[in-house]
Amino acid sequence: MTIQIDRRQLMALGTFGLGAMSAPAYASMAHARGFTHGVASGEPAQNSVLLWTRYAGGGESKLTVEMAQTSDFSRAKMAGEVTALASRDHIAKIVIGDLAPGQWYYYRFIAPDGSKSVIGRTRTLPQGTIEKFNLGVFGCSNLPFGYFNAYAHAAERRDLDMVMHTGDYLYEYPVGTYPSKKVALEGRMIDPGHEIVQLADYRLRYAAYRSDPDLQRIHQLFPMVAMWDDHEFTNDAHMSGAQNHQPKTEGDWEVRKKIAEQVYREWMPVRDLDTGKGRWSEYQIGDLATLFLTESRIGGRSEPADLAAALQGQEDIETALKTFRDSVWQDPERQMLGAVQETWLADAMRKSRNSGTKWQVWGQQCVMGNLRLPQEAVNWLADDAPAFAKARVAIGALAAKVGLPINLDSWDGYPKARERALLGAQEADADLIVLSGDSHNGWAFNLETSSGAAGVEFGGHSVTSPGLESYLSGADPATAARTVQETNNQLQWCDTSNRGYMTVSLTPEKATSTWHFLDTIRAKSTMMKGSESRTVMRGQRSLAV
Repeated sequence: MTIQIDRRQLMALGTFGLGAMSAPAYASMAHARGFTHGVASGEPAQNSVLLWTRYAGGGESKLTVEMAQTSDFSRAKMAGEVTALASRDHIAKIVIGDLAPGQWYYYRFIAPDGSKSVIGRTRTLPQGTIEKFNLGVFGCSNLPFGYFNAYAHAAERRDLDMVMHTGDYLYEYPVGTYPSKKVALEGRMIDPGHEIVQLADYRLRYAAYRSDPDLQRIHQLFPMVAMWDDHEFTNDAHMSGAQNHQPKTEGDWEVRKKIAEQVYREWMPVRDLDTGKGRWSEYQIGDLATLFLTESRIGGRSEPADLAAALQGQEDIETALKTFRDSVWQDPERQMLGAVQETWLADAMRKSRNSGTKWQVWGQQCVMGNLRLPQEAVNWLADDAPAFAKARVAIGALAAKVGLPINLDSWDGYPKARERALLGAQEADADLIVLSGDSHNGWAFNLETSSGAAGVEFGGHSVTSPGLESYLSGADPATAARTVQETNNQLQWCDTSNRGYMTVSLTPEKATSTWHFLDTIRAKSTMMKGSESRTVMRGQRSLAV
């Protein structure tokens, strides 16, 4: 059940009082002393949780961790000690055990000089019969595009049990690329100014993002489970390279991958890599749900199929598209998760179902439902749309005529891998809910295989990154969304113009996703312009009409 927290206890946790930071402030926080970036928690279990902070005190600094069940720490206990190491960018992480299931806890770190971190709040996972669990779902948070009002809104709520980030927690681009300097919001320019490639670059970028008060606040109040997407590495990353990695000027891809993963694990409230366990994980929410969190970028993903390369130099475009569709696109050897993780997921869903767990919830990065571009989209481009946008829409419309999707970097680019994963859910008799991010827009899909209904997908829109409306600005957003839905049979609802986050509410009988739409990201505000909800009943594996 959801445990309500007294408002006075939450208020006792305080606020950061940082206000809207200037560009120098975002940069300088990486070089500040003491507790520089608040606290965070993650990796919750029934009897343990991981706690995180950053303390810059020179060299090694041994920190004491206190925990209590009230925010005044009147009956606080020393829970452990952990060392913040300069070699790990002064990060300290510790797993605290011997906790009770389904309980909120307060915690803080104490430095050698007696100074204290802000007070954090976290929660263990529940055990036994559970009637309700609310999960906040975030993704695609590009700091210069706007304020993180989605985090701020969620932090004001009293009904969330845990939060999840589906990836693109930050972006790797140099200042002025994405967004352009013209579009970037004043005061939210970040360091370093160049693309992040080296160890120091990645650390500085995380330090800049984690200096944001709203991001700090969401970490302070809720345990977060998280997995990277591509931009924590670089755009369109895969096992052997990336669209935005040039070996001649940026070095060996394997080195960059290791650096990016190292810094992610330093700065996020996640476990360090255990080579014996893999990068995937699962979380048991009583008898209500098992949440599976998979990795689909650097561990097993094949290089995305290149439609542009297949069309280059071809005079008969339609024939070339059909050849590509029937060969490269349908290649069963192309992987999204990799064979080992794919097998683990199928087995884990079966074990979850056999244990009597009601929902099998799969948190992952990219949209799984099939999306083809409407033919009308060629008329939706603004006259001043960039050349790459016009080319992508033109090719997308041609591809749709022969049944090809618009985005080959999503699961649409790996149809055989998608079929295997969904067949695994069907063979497990799972009540499957897929949670995804990456696309910057909101989606509700019925997922199907040749054998019938396999589950549903709730695709989350972005915290700040722009969606389809930024390319198809010549169309009314409602018209564009309706036409996209009519073009794709599995798609039951979509939103192509709003920023925000999702709440996924689970009960024994039904699961409901609510997409929360922020009024703006260009000013600090938690005002909402509206919301939309979709529900799946347990046992139906399709969205309720």
